[in-house]
Amino acid sequence: SAVSKSPEVPFSSEAYRISAASRGKELRLTLAPLGPGEPQDLVFRFGMSGSFRLCPVTQLPRHAHLRFLTRESPPRALCFVDARRFGSWRLGDAWQPGRGPCVLSEYQAFRENVLKNLEDKAFDKPICEALLNQKFFNGIGNYLRAEILYRLKIPPFKKARTVLEALKDQEQNPSLMLSKKLKLMRENPDLLELCHTVPMEVISAEKKLFDPDDSDNYMAFKNWLQCYLVPGMSCLRDHNGRTIWFQGEPGPMAPKGQASHKKCAQMKADPKAPIPKVTTHASKRHPRAAAKPPEPAAEEEEKVADGPRKGRARGRKKATTAPALTSTSGLDKARSHQTTARRGRGEAGSP
Repeated sequence: SAVSKSPEVPFSSEAYRISAASRGKELRLTLAPLGPGEPQDLVFRFGMSGSFRLCPVTQLPRHAHLRFLTRESPPRALCFVDARRFGSWRLGDAWQPGRGPCVLSEYQAFRENVLKNLEDKAFDKPICEALLNQKFFNGIGNYLRAEILYRLKIPPFKKARTVLEALKDQEQNPSLMLSKKLKLMRENPDLLELCHTVPMEVISAEKKLFDPDDSDNYMAFKNWLQCYLVPGMSCLRDHNGRTIWFQGEPGPMAPKGQASHKKCAQMKADPKAPIPKVTTHASKRHPRAAAKPPEPAAEEEEKVADGPRKGRARGRKKATTAPALTSTSGLDKARSHQTTARRGRGEAGSP
């Protein structure tokens, strides 16, 4: 598309197969010709609103910045859709440097990478901010960090190193046999384990929870959430400007000049679902502010290592992120095309 900064895709084939692999927040597509020709790899980042959608060519979504067209009749298109244009792709099969092991597919390496590097300055920060550092938590985003910390009742602005050193001490305790350690982990899963199991709940769910075209599936995702955007929870902006949702006290490293307050998220929640009873100091002092409907929270694009955050959105809009495409998709006699999307047009049917 003309407004995309991602590169042209130098690939042409009468028939090819698309397969995919994911690692953390990246997805690699491989375009493999079914006849002569060399395969082409593309590595995608989804940003805040990127997703893939398979649809008839006559119903192309807006902001389809890259599409793969079939030659069946009637033809269909596999589209990379990104209304905010924070997502991108690059040529080649290499994962982005500076990202740590994937919390899903490389759990043991991920765990070891965190615990052996606790002296890194990344862990001087609050745990809610450290969880977005893709050098150590590759795959964790804004909604996941809220859900993980909520389940463990960890204040989001508690120092990251303080939280994680306890795990290191437990693993290095010579008095604990391996069987005892495994039993403790099963009965009391720790933060690093939840970095693996919580996103697995979303991926392994019966419904495709992030499908923006299926209102029932998206409703199932919202019902799955226990903290993020849940009415009655408290929220604060962290030091990077991202909103963290939590219950209880924020912790000693909370930003100065902010008071945690309840938000009643604008969601299509089940009216019969119980609302957690959370009382904050701010809601006691300002009951009207606690009842005021908030602006929808936005999941900002994550920061890699300790580099500066780029492309921060001014609008604060609930974003959905497509799950990694894990199965192969045969597109017979297909060609790849880039299409033009007009700047600033909303995508019809998006949640």
